[in-house]
Amino acid sequence: HRTREALRELMEGRRSESFGRTELVQLATRLIIEEGLEAEVRDALDREYYEHGAQPGGGYRNGLRQGRLKTAEGFIDYAAPQVAGTAEPFRSELREHLKGHSEALESLAIEMLARGLSVRDIEDAFKDETGRLLLSRTAVSELGERLWADYQDFASRDLSEYDIVYLYVDGIAERIRPGQRREAVLAAWGFTAEGRKVLLSLMAGSKEDAETVSAFFQDMRGRGLGDPLLVASDGAPGIIKAIETCFPRSARQRCLAHRMRNLAAKVPEDL
Repeated sequence: HRTREALRELMEGRRSESFGRTELVQLATRLIIEEGLEAEVRDALDREYYEHGAQPGGGYRNGLRQGRLKTAEGFIDYAAPQVAGTAEPFRSELREHLKGHSEALESLAIEMLARGLSVRDIEDAFKDETGRLLLSRTAVSELGERLWADYQDFASRDLSEYDIVYLYVDGIAERIRPGQRREAVLAAWGFTAEGRKVLLSLMAGSKEDAETVSAFFQDMRGRGLGDPLLVASDGAPGIIKAIETCFPRSARQRCLAHRMRNLAAKVPEDL
């Protein structure tokens, strides 16, 4: 799956262009969209992707067509499977449904990266306005298994292969569930001696709680993360304490961007 591989390349620093939260969320959202559309076509044809032997009028796959979804993060281009040879023209209900639910999809993408998706999460995202599920239960279950495997691969990845010299840690507020208040998510980015930017870990949790941040760090340590030369963060006491506990041999620096924003907030507007 091209999008799945592109997402892996992005997180592992194997792409040449610089990236951040926007590119990450867009790719994860695209993966969910394409997996959902594939599942819908499998339901319609009742056959797997490369399986042949269609009955007359039963339809068959007819390549891919580019779709585009407008979101708060910009436009997301995705590959939509096409169907031909059916008695009635195939119309993707899921594709129509997605047009008005881009925010929910992006929330789903963040949740997938931060703590993994449950079958119920996927069901909720792929229901129409009347509450009718747009995919079969089997399709949702199989989709859930694939996306959970993606999360497990990311969350258990061996970090010992990365020579991290600079570690940047931040706590960000994300709306993980549509319509609900924003939740705290911890993010760790590493920069290697070769200049690669690697997404090391994401976890739901507050940067204000030293115990939570320490658990976040210890998980990465357990997966092979060494001692960076420098660890940067904002000035949250919980995150500072956890850095001093878990990375005692690393230099610590307060992120200049956070510091400048804090100073700017204190400067009178008429200056």
